[in-house]
Amino acid sequence: MPTLPPLLLTSEPGSFAQKTFQTRVPAIIDEVITVNTYPPNIVDALRALRAEIVGGTVQLLREDTADRDLWNAQARAYVGKTWLDLPWYWAEAFFYRRLLEATHYFRDGEWYHRDPYAPIKRAELHPERAPHAVNTMLTHLPTDATRAFDTLMAACVWGNRADLSMRGLIAARPADTAALLVDDRPRVREFLDRAGGRIDVICDNAGVELGFDLALVDFLLRTQRATQIVLHLKPQPTFVSDATPQDVQEVLDAFANVAPPALAQLVQRLVSALNQNQIVLNTHPFWTSGSFFHDMPTDLYDVLARATLVICKGDANYRRLVGDCHWDPTTPFQSAVAHFPAPLVALRVLKSEVVVGLGAGVAERLHAQDPAWCVNGTHGVIQFARPA
Repeated sequence: MPTLPPLLLTSEPGSFAQKTFQTRVPAIIDEVITVNTYPPNIVDALRALRAEIVGGTVQLLREDTADRDLWNAQARAYVGKTWLDLPWYWAEAFFYRRLLEATHYFRDGEWYHRDPYAPIKRAELHPERAPHAVNTMLTHLPTDATRAFDTLMAACVWGNRADLSMRGLIAARPADTAALLVDDRPRVREFLDRAGGRIDVICDNAGVELGFDLALVDFLLRTQRATQIVLHLKPQPTFVSDATPQDVQEVLDAFANVAPPALAQLVQRLVSALNQNQIVLNTHPFWTSGSFFHDMPTDLYDVLARATLVICKGDANYRRLVGDCHWDPTTPFQSAVAHFPAPLVALRVLKSEVVVGLGAGVAERLHAQDPAWCVNGTHGVIQFARPA
């Protein structure tokens, strides 16, 4: 692994990393309290976590859980520091783990394995939201396979705007192919036309985005561009809307409960593929850790190495893929992901300052037009790389 540029830190004045812990994270805690019916002791624990983030110093996990020692071994380097003095990605991951402790997610009792974000996620499954969006896309899907593939790939990119941890921050702008800063769809099509085999998808958000992802999965299987799809999902709730196996089932249930035939047929095919092991749901503790992809454990690395193609979804996964660092945006994508064990396509809307693979002068031009271009969801990338 080559030496990485300096990490993004929550202490950087004016950065989105700093804004995350000054405003976004406290607001997330407030919403979790509001949308759930937690008893006073859990509410108090959440308010204590909020106070720690706003004006206190980093504390360790307390509950005796399987992952406590691993998290605390990393956290000890930051005990005594404020949350505005940490590596950004690690701080976010640790915050979401701390929130699960505060809500008794791992503790026997009423709140055991109760998703604190479930009420927020389920709002996305109302008939007029995710079901309507996916049905509209399916009913207008081109019959030509090439155009259908391109449409579905674009939907999976722009569906990444439906990030429930950033509501109100993502620009309300229609999906626009011209806003793709890198579009490697022709390279991906050419690769899949010659490859086939198993495709792994590192999933991001539930709801609308997961619905589009499942439509792409169905297409890849129907057109025999894949013989099997492995969905890599979070083993526990994190980043508000990140998809878990339970979220897959809830999306299928929501789609099955509405009338349009396109959705009903999609669900029927997906359920059949799940039953026949053509679609496999996988989880791994790594996906909710604070580590980057170049440090993934050997067992997961070996699983991904057996994939014909890996589709990496979303902004947070992109940050973990290249390292949450101050990259020169003209750094070739192939170089930044040289550590990855399989052919790879990243589908991502920009919601952080981390980006590679852009042409010379592109970042400067975009910044002159809109200083928030890299964090407000107005631009996306479809980037393809193959191991050397």
